[in-house]
Amino acid sequence: MARVVVDVMLKPEILDPQGQAVANALPRLGVSDVASVRIGRRVEIDFSGEADLDRAKEIADKLLANPVIEDYTVRVEQ
Repeated sequence: MARVVVDVMLKPEILDPQGQAVANALPRLGVSDVASVRIGRRVEIDFSGEADLDRAKEIADKLLANPVIEDYTVRVEQ
């Protein structure tokens, strides 16, 4: 079985309110040296045969990511 990982993140120019909330909470935990936080998601796709990066990219483009506001990367996990 082969695993492909898709990481989806908001594009840099899109505001990330969830990331901002985490960044704003860090000083209360005594963390003051973090400039910003961005939050995304990781999706793991297990193929029954060999890893199919082209198929994974198609899945990410059509289902997992909104290409208007999000970028994604696809990689095979060892």
